[in-house]
Amino acid sequence: FAMWLMYHAIVGVGQRWYQFGWESQLLECGFLAFFFVPVFSLGFDPLPKYTPPAWTAVWGYRWLMFRIMLGAGLIKIRGDKCWVKLTTMCYHYQTQPVPNPFSYFMHHSPLWFHKFETIVNHVVELLAPFLLMIPVQLPRTLGAIVQIVFQATLILSGNLSFLNWLTIIPSIWGFDDVTSACLFGRHTRQRALELASFHHTRDLSVLALFFSSRAASRPSVSVLDVLMVVVRWGKELAGLCLFGYLSVPVVRNLQAKRQIMNTSFTSLRLVNTYGAFGSITKKRYEVVVQGSRLDRPSDDEEDWIDYEFKVKPGDVYRTPPWISPYHYRLDWLMWFAGFGQPERHPWLIHLIARLLVNDAEISTLLRHNPFLNGAPPKWVRAELYHYQYASPDSVAAHNGQWWVRSRLAQYTYIPAVSLHSQWIQQVMRERGWDECSPVWQSVTVPSHHHTHHGHHGSGMGGMGRMIAGDDEDEDEEEESEEMSEELSEEYDDHEHTTAGGRVLLQQ
Repeated sequence: FAMWLMYHAIVGVGQRWYQFGWESQLLECGFLAFFFVPVFSLGFDPLPKYTPPAWTAVWGYRWLMFRIMLGAGLIKIRGDKCWVKLTTMCYHYQTQPVPNPFSYFMHHSPLWFHKFETIVNHVVELLAPFLLMIPVQLPRTLGAIVQIVFQATLILSGNLSFLNWLTIIPSIWGFDDVTSACLFGRHTRQRALELASFHHTRDLSVLALFFSSRAASRPSVSVLDVLMVVVRWGKELAGLCLFGYLSVPVVRNLQAKRQIMNTSFTSLRLVNTYGAFGSITKKRYEVVVQGSRLDRPSDDEEDWIDYEFKVKPGDVYRTPPWISPYHYRLDWLMWFAGFGQPERHPWLIHLIARLLVNDAEISTLLRHNPFLNGAPPKWVRAELYHYQYASPDSVAAHNGQWWVRSRLAQYTYIPAVSLHSQWIQQVMRERGWDECSPVWQSVTVPSHHHTHHGHHGSGMGGMGRMIAGDDEDEDEEEESEEMSEELSEEYDDHEHTTAGGRVLLQQ
């Protein structure tokens, strides 16, 4: 319980860095585990005599798994049309947050296989969850096996942090003692049978003590036994009432046409709504952060050096990593930044400001800072690139490339800024971020110094559009505005229906 309280505090303090959907799922799993704590057995006996498994927690885990999978299935068929057209997997492996090596080969599977995958996904998420709630063991066992195999498949085909590993935990409670007996030795199985018989007999004796009408037929039960049974069943009933009450808005949400996902209806983050990938991005846009030591930056790509992040696509020759169940939070947020305007991601401005001063602490979040062991960059910018897998039979693939990328030259994501750019200094000071770095506290702004490319004024309102001089071409302006609108629409769709969910994207 203490661990649950501490992680709950971390999630609250961590704000958007800890607002992924699986944070709430981890908190709910942890709280349910509290009901397995042996109240009357303080030792380390794996089978405490006086504290059998709480049926509230057992069914709580089954209910959790049911909500996770059904919520994910419903948000898909209510969301992106590609789930109904069975074309989702034609895009998913390429556009998911952090692909792994196997994702590349899965992406190049034939169309019939992608449609088959989508059908299987609908069956697993929309039908199989009901097996876990049937009060008959054989269907529950089948349902648990289906979910565990499904999660293992997701682990192999992408890097979804610890989400899939965590989801396996409630699936295990679809098994009973008989089903899982083969995993334990003879002594443990015999001990479990004896304890089950002991608790069954004691519970019946206590019930007879209270409800038997004839004194002669009442069994002889000690006061301690009565106390233990009353406390244990009281805890069970309290848990049932709590989870029943908290489940009401969740059930209503599952029935709603405008379903929301990964949302907590209480500050306790218990009995939450879940879901994943209700909206699928059809193109992969990556925000590439670049630096330059030139006195005046140019638009030539050769004058800029990329910062490499730990796991997100960057270097087209770099093999996609295997990182699950580890969670690289910055890289995940960079994925969200790729389909949203920079004004909606002010933390990215903070990142760029710290890179301008070669902040060693921030550099630990990166795979490679090309300026770390020398002079800091004079300019840093963020450009938007379109990434695609290199076709297996292409020249790029034969040259060792995993990706093919092209810069969206007509769309400047964040224009080149220097340490003394007025608007970035204003943002840093208004948000109090300058206090995070001693270098930034000593920076002063010359009155004549502005952002490159004629970006005047303060704030972030001018980012995410074409930044050019007075002779700016009108066609390019329109093209940039269309691109900006497209990113805004994708971002709004994902605000309710992506893996991070609505909670992640709240400002």
